[in-house]
Amino acid sequence: MGRLKPGVSFQAAAADLNVVAQRLSNIYPQDFPQHFNVVAQSFADSVVGPFRPMLYALMGAVTMLLLIACCNVANLLLARATAREREIAIRASMGATRARLVRQLMVESFLLALAGSVFGCLFAYVGLRGIVAMMPEGAIPRTAVVALKPIALWFALGVTILTTFLCGLAPALHAVHGGLYHRLTGAGRGSGGGFRHGKLRAGLVIFEVALSIVLVIGAGLMMRSLFALEHVDLGFNPRNLLFVRLALPKGRYDTADQKRLLFQQIIERVNSLPGVTAATVTISLPPFGAASTDDVTIPGKTHSDRWRTQFDLGSEGYFRTLGLPLLRGRFLSDTDVQSARRVVVVNETLASKYFKGEDPIGQTIKFNILDQFPETRDFNFEIVGVVGDARNDGLRDAPQPEAYMAYTIAGLGSSRCLLIRTATEPMAMLDSVRHEVWAADSNIALTNTGSLENFLTQYSYAAPQFGLITLGIFAGIGLVLVIIGVFGVMAYSVSLETHDIGIRMALGAQQGNILKMILLRGLRLITVGIVVGLLASFGLTRFLASQIWGVSPTDPLTFAAVVAAIVVVGLAACFLPARRVTQVDPLVALRYE
Repeated sequence: MGRLKPGVSFQAAAADLNVVAQRLSNIYPQDFPQHFNVVAQSFADSVVGPFRPMLYALMGAVTMLLLIACCNVANLLLARATAREREIAIRASMGATRARLVRQLMVESFLLALAGSVFGCLFAYVGLRGIVAMMPEGAIPRTAVVALKPIALWFALGVTILTTFLCGLAPALHAVHGGLYHRLTGAGRGSGGGFRHGKLRAGLVIFEVALSIVLVIGAGLMMRSLFALEHVDLGFNPRNLLFVRLALPKGRYDTADQKRLLFQQIIERVNSLPGVTAATVTISLPPFGAASTDDVTIPGKTHSDRWRTQFDLGSEGYFRTLGLPLLRGRFLSDTDVQSARRVVVVNETLASKYFKGEDPIGQTIKFNILDQFPETRDFNFEIVGVVGDARNDGLRDAPQPEAYMAYTIAGLGSSRCLLIRTATEPMAMLDSVRHEVWAADSNIALTNTGSLENFLTQYSYAAPQFGLITLGIFAGIGLVLVIIGVFGVMAYSVSLETHDIGIRMALGAQQGNILKMILLRGLRLITVGIVVGLLASFGLTRFLASQIWGVSPTDPLTFAAVVAAIVVVGLAACFLPARRVTQVDPLVALRYE
């Protein structure tokens, strides 16, 4: 980590660092891969980088929600302007100019926007605190501070002013448009079978429905993805598993014998604790992988590609602690561990990939990366057992070939991890485990502790949960706005046609026919919006591909469920004004103005 000189690019810094690293690789070849390259990036990019796609997705969701709100406001202002045409005409006949009338209507819109901004700021302050409280740990970088900062507030207010101007200008121009005589004699409710600029209002509703489709489908895909992640078969049971990462004092436990004596004592002490059912030492924390080698050697077998294989060092209680099932052969025994026998247990993927159609039991395997260390050079291991696969490369990728060997074969590294299966809440056992570790050596530091379930939640489920919560909130608000928009348009439409509906009912039309006619009109708007929204979703949901797993960006089940929900919600919004107008007495409807 360093601070760049003024005018120096990251590419130039990387080139200089690459020269230094190449020289160091000649001095310390064991610490560097054979081929490598240095990449430099900003500190902000290193922190925000993994979260950038989600931030872009949230920005898109916020933009869609803003557009839905704009459509709603424009629709309501258009309806209000249409209802006030006669009032505006009277003002114009008394000498008010169009510019003055437009200014008056714009001032009214800005007053509404000001009131909305005040409530919006209060809602943002309270809502932001609620979202932060609901936010899963690990959902965003720890260095990020989520607060209502002045720059964000001024940006939001600026957007409010701009959208108010754009949404208020069109209705204002519509209100002063047309001849004065026509507006004085033809304005008002019940003046005809339709309403002016009805197509514009219908278009805004279609646009709202289309945007809400995209939002709800995005939230639906995040929900399906989170469900798929939470139901991944790990190959072991993470419940009631406590992990404790130990940093060993430098220079005291460098050899395999020193580590054997230490961990033999620690494991015996931990196993004797009430509530502990099994314990093991390991170098990794499943399911996020252990040490790996780019290649392995199996006598009598040749291969052109590299056989990347993971391996872990554990005690005889490793398989019992994780609950890995034995498929063939046997587990590591206490004798294997204490005598540091060169035997390994392999997973099913390694057996099927490297020993196709053969029995791997009794065959030997060599992990080439161990040749870098003098104490494990030219080690050939005999395979004594095959266990079921467990996730070892994260939750999203299939299990990689893996081998399990005794931790006593080498003193690699200065840290180890204890995995402890408990009969009770894992964190309740932490103090007791800490006491036993320090009883063996008080200089050992416990650098990272917790339950494996919480660890999975933080590093595997937190980001999808955060995306689901935020997108779900946006989708819910968007759906409510769509209901308001559809209800407003249909209510205004049927109010203008109350006189015509009264004539139809006086001539014998049944309430069911009138209701069906109005619902079909609303369904046409919703159907067009759904078609447009689905077409947009097929393109836009691909940007969520990096944030979802286990489900296609064009998942037909999600799309079908969202369409069904939008149809039901839209028809419900149409039904209320339609039913209300069919309950009006025909005589009252005929006199309706």
